[in-house]
Amino acid sequence: MKNKIKIYRAKFELTQAQLAELVQVSRQSINAIEKSKYVPSTILALKLARVFKVRVEDLFELENLD
Repeated sequence: MKNKIKIYRAKFELTQAQLAELVQVSRQSINAIEKSKYVPSTILALKLARVFKVRVEDLFELENLD
């Protein structure tokens, strides 16, 4: 699954640590999501979308192999 977390985080001028605090996870979780090593839960995906004021579909996109 592709994601645009890093792009939106830069747009909102947030560090990984700041975003992690806003959605109540560790900075390492944000890093893993950005590197596509971890697929977030539905709840976490919704929290991220809320922070950036976008739809979940704007942040995450399925790839052909998903």
